[in-house]
Amino acid sequence: MRLKAALSLSLFAWSAVPVLALAADGGQPHALDTMVVTATRQEGKLLDQPGNTSVIDTGDIDFLRPQRPAEILNQLPGLNIQQGSGAEHITAIRSPALNGGAGQGSFLFLEDGVPLRAAGFGNVNGLYEANLEQAGSVEVVRGPGSALYGSNAVHGLINVVPRAPARQFEGDLAASAGMFGDRRLLGSLSDSFGASGYRLSAEDNHNSGWRQDTRLDEQKWIGRQQWTGGEDSITSTISGQNLNQQTGAYINGKDAYLNAALAKTNPVANAYRRADSVRAMARWQHDLSDSLQLSVTPYTRYTEMDFLMHFVPSQAIQKNQHYSFGSQNAVYKSIDGGHSIIAGTDIEFTEGSYSEVQTKATFVQGGSTYPKGVHYDLGARSTVVAPYLHSEWQVLDHTRLIAGTRLEATLYDYTNNAGNGIFGLYQRIPSRSDSFVTITPKLGAVQQWRDWLSSYVNLSRGARAPQVTDLYELQNRQQTGQIKAESADSAEIGTRGTVDGLRFDTTAYWMAKNHYFYRAADGTNVPNGKTLHRGLEASVNAPLPLGFDVTAAASWALHTYAFNRPDATLINSVRKGSLIPEAPRTLANLRLGRNILEDCRVEVEWVHMDNYFTDNADTHSYGGHELFNLRATARMTDRLSINATVMNLTDRAYADRAAITTTGIDQYFPGSPMTIMAGARLQL
Repeated sequence: MRLKAALSLSLFAWSAVPVLALAADGGQPHALDTMVVTATRQEGKLLDQPGNTSVIDTGDIDFLRPQRPAEILNQLPGLNIQQGSGAEHITAIRSPALNGGAGQGSFLFLEDGVPLRAAGFGNVNGLYEANLEQAGSVEVVRGPGSALYGSNAVHGLINVVPRAPARQFEGDLAASAGMFGDRRLLGSLSDSFGASGYRLSAEDNHNSGWRQDTRLDEQKWIGRQQWTGGEDSITSTISGQNLNQQTGAYINGKDAYLNAALAKTNPVANAYRRADSVRAMARWQHDLSDSLQLSVTPYTRYTEMDFLMHFVPSQAIQKNQHYSFGSQNAVYKSIDGGHSIIAGTDIEFTEGSYSEVQTKATFVQGGSTYPKGVHYDLGARSTVVAPYLHSEWQVLDHTRLIAGTRLEATLYDYTNNAGNGIFGLYQRIPSRSDSFVTITPKLGAVQQWRDWLSSYVNLSRGARAPQVTDLYELQNRQQTGQIKAESADSAEIGTRGTVDGLRFDTTAYWMAKNHYFYRAADGTNVPNGKTLHRGLEASVNAPLPLGFDVTAAASWALHTYAFNRPDATLINSVRKGSLIPEAPRTLANLRLGRNILEDCRVEVEWVHMDNYFTDNADTHSYGGHELFNLRATARMTDRLSINATVMNLTDRAYADRAAITTTGIDQYFPGSPMTIMAGARLQL
């Protein structure tokens, strides 16, 4: 019934859009020609997409020079990247801030269309693995992805598209320095020889940290090659990263982030995170005929990480690694009349391991026993096979229908390398195998009212198999086999266009999620939750008088529970219809800029975070914040430019993230004070 109601409302609103088109017809429209690749893994116009997609282009990336993912991604509607310490972060896309298995499995992070990690082996901090700082563009899809994407694309996906090789030699070297020991060095070289183009980019980042006992050292690199010859083209990418950080943990106490001295402390002085990864892929595209193309993309990846779990009472040390290889295979068929079909199969094999060891003496907290020693030591293999079909039909001159479906089969083989049985809070189950099958249909329509205005309706389902840690790192009150594949049904309607230089994009959505697996405030796992998500999103970019311009994004959302879970502890009881913790209703970002002459640009940014609750009983909350940032760049010569950034211009005390402990104590990752950075870029 809810899905029918949402569809009826969407169609009613969609039918009213011609009024907007007629009203604006007196203006001077311009074609909306932004190109995207994420929807079908081939380039297409944003105007033709049957769902919302946001694009951060090369110019924005170069100007913003982001230090952390939140600095650039939170400028888009519906996104809330909550930074932790160093490279740590929690993601929200049309959702509350999700951690644990939910955070690992609800968002798909891609590099050039290939997942950064294997399905089932996610990383809640996974955005730091991509070279976002030197990307050619970043494309974000909010809500379930198309039929070409499966596990983890439940709430949305982020695709970091590497910068393409240049047609002739170019190179640049950028260096910056700032407060708290910040140092960055970025370099890129690119050229083409005959039919081949090459680009190599690398960066080195260091920050001494504004909090005690914190530090960040990070290196990233990416090499890209493109070759075109006759009926064939090959695009190859190899990339990697290294992270070594000393981590700042939560500070505890009501509004503790407002105490400047306390905010600088680090309650867990020995917290750390070390991580390495390397990835390689090659996309071969072959024209079988004028209307038929074959695409084969083999890839491989390896990642390893160990860190102290400063965010849980045990403060255990976790080590994990996985190696995988796979292939994305598809046939693209164009049909007379503007129709097209994509049929393909994704295949992936992964082998990984996890261990968790507590070095602290055994203790009891909140009724749970945290024992010293090995909590888990497990190995896991996975096989994923996912055939899919995506089709587009030009049913009328200006009306396109998009339909597709994906079947994804996941098989896990789990091996327990520690003794079976209950070990305090933890349960180690015998070795076993599990399989999951998900089917995710998609149906959408795009109506182009003018060459500058289009609307869409999109119905889709997202689904994912459980994460390995969800399935096999059980707690003492859980039963084996309780956890099911998560699914989310989504309906959305939107309109996008551009007129007189003003670009706009508006969306309304409804999404219901089943079999939601999460960790409750008391530290116990909940295997079968239900949630409801509703919201409005809008973005606009427009020129203003006197040479100014504005870029703005805003969202309003209600993220609520759709089930009841009574508990003796009030902060842990779930009531149907109540707000989910860490889910602000409103988010907004506004950038006001001005180009001074032709060689200088200044931009001020306003960031709005609404208040939100941190417990289910709505008794603990964070009051939200308003931040201002300032950026400027100036070209000194044809080859040399300089830049400066001031983050948190008013030196406001705020929290990047607010949460609650298992015993009901408020905890925060305090946000950075005012930070000034300056740098220069030399084009070779």
